[in-house]
Amino acid sequence: MNVKKIMYSRYGTVVVFGFIFLLLAFITRTVLLVADFSNVDPDILCIFQIYTYGLFYDFVTLSYFVIPLILYLFFVPNVVYRNKIIFWIFNLFFIVSVGILVFSCIGEGLFWEEFGIRYNFIAVDYLVYTHEVISNINESYNMPLIISGILFVSFLLFLGVRKHLKNTVVSITRFKTRLAVSCFLLLVPLLSFYAIDQDTLEIKDTTYANELAHNGIYQLFSAFRNNELDYKKFYLSISDKAAFANLRRSLKTPNSFYISNDPFDIRRQIKYSGEEKKYNIMLITVESLSASFFTRFGNNENITPNLDNIVKKSLFFTHFFATGTRTVRGMEALTLSLPPTPGSSIVKRPNNEGLFSLGSVLGSKGYLSSFIYSGEGYFDNMNYFFGNNGYKTFDRKDFTQKEVTFENAWGVCDEDLYAKAMQVSDDAWKKGKPFYNFLMTTSNHRPYTYPDGKIDIPSHSGRSGAVKYTDYAIGKFFREARKHPWFENTIFVVVGDHCASSAGKTVLPVANYHIPLIIYAPGILQPGEISTLSSQIDFAPTLMGLLNTSYVSKFFGKDILLNKSGRAFIGTYQQIGMLHDDILTVEMPTNRSESFNVNGLQQTPSSINQDELKDLISYYQSASYLFHTKKDKF
Repeated sequence: MNVKKIMYSRYGTVVVFGFIFLLLAFITRTVLLVADFSNVDPDILCIFQIYTYGLFYDFVTLSYFVIPLILYLFFVPNVVYRNKIIFWIFNLFFIVSVGILVFSCIGEGLFWEEFGIRYNFIAVDYLVYTHEVISNINESYNMPLIISGILFVSFLLFLGVRKHLKNTVVSITRFKTRLAVSCFLLLVPLLSFYAIDQDTLEIKDTTYANELAHNGIYQLFSAFRNNELDYKKFYLSISDKAAFANLRRSLKTPNSFYISNDPFDIRRQIKYSGEEKKYNIMLITVESLSASFFTRFGNNENITPNLDNIVKKSLFFTHFFATGTRTVRGMEALTLSLPPTPGSSIVKRPNNEGLFSLGSVLGSKGYLSSFIYSGEGYFDNMNYFFGNNGYKTFDRKDFTQKEVTFENAWGVCDEDLYAKAMQVSDDAWKKGKPFYNFLMTTSNHRPYTYPDGKIDIPSHSGRSGAVKYTDYAIGKFFREARKHPWFENTIFVVVGDHCASSAGKTVLPVANYHIPLIIYAPGILQPGEISTLSSQIDFAPTLMGLLNTSYVSKFFGKDILLNKSGRAFIGTYQQIGMLHDDILTVEMPTNRSESFNVNGLQQTPSSINQDELKDLISYYQSASYLFHTKKDKF
């Protein structure tokens, strides 16, 4: 078939739709490139790769997208296809399909603005948890204007190709021709499914450019397929026995000894001398609390005045890092003390019940452990995870109408959350039980709305206002907590779940994982700054050290206050890394590794240190092994 014959056959609709698809993909890629041009640092070769690699992924995505259309064109007889009513119905579906593409382009722009990346696991969550997401979108954006724009653009595109669509009903396409063309067109996505993935073409050493070279729709469905990555299949590995031998050497500390000679058993008896303390613990995990918001780290907006003051009276960990870029990653690390294994967080995976958690360890010591959340706990499987790992759960449904003074798409405001936490703490104190409360806030999240009149930045005006309200609520909480009988015997912890931004020029931009860890306990702990390099997996064993509690541990983290030589584990759902002595070693899901020298915001490629790589492999491979063999159960 020549081009003219194709255009005048029914398969001309595939060509027309493909043209629109590729045009919109080109426009989206160009807009995102212009918007973040300074972060891409492109040269002519990089620009060429962005658009050529991008065109490749666009064609692959298009081959998947047109499968329903190809099946329709193959099965529908000529007499039906050429019917005017059927054709107008077909045109309606065509317009709807174009509208979906336009909506996806706008969605990619908003997603890029928020996260600096194409669609990924986060976008998958946005499709799953429709209530919170739709409410968030309605509160954050002018949806009538956006929908009107989508309809207008879709109709304009349809008018531009209407003549070509009419041409497709002029000639009769025989069955043999339909069979041959359809088989060829369906063969493309079939081969792509087995031969191509998101790492087939990759622009190395420049994450922004690599993201631009991908197709957002392709990335979205790739995230659906790869919600968990088999470690040994996708990453550099060593024998399990060698991995555990190295891990056991790394986890051994002067105050611990292994209780078994089993090479795959990491259980250690952790010993602290002196009297065991029964301090209460109030863990406040703050949504998107970057270290960069603090005056201590150079911020001059004065958006954390209360926290800046609390820092001076606390143990302040200045080189503390989030393990991931999502709330569930922070929860996983703070609760299980595990590095961020590839794929989705363990909080969201099946078979995550009865794990060795901080809640279960404290529960065995007589503590009442509670998870208290501002929103609906079914989101991200949080209630199920905490409820099956040693915690009693409280979420939005446990707030009475009188207890809610303000809420948005994600849940009640921070002030209401803290009031509920004090109520739960009062109940535990009345029972004569020590308590451990894991609080999760939501106010520092788009749409950035909060009660009026609390701070000098209007609600719904951006991130800075949300951070300042979060800070205001924490200050108010501490003032109120002082009035309760349990205050003097309580260790308060403020920590970020992850940073406000995770995008950067490199695969794992270290600066965008830097979060605060503040441990405030006047009358119990002496203030001071701790500069030891550490990450969220070190929180649980450090807390147990503050309680001076001996216990059998399966934690991968270490007591920061006893171990002056630290390391931090950070990752996305694909890239996994370890930071140690300003060297960041990263594993990619293509059985390869990279290394960087880290100096502040700068990360320069360096040669691989084999000892660092072996340590990284040992931690991540062993963590994956223990979860899948169910040997990390309590």
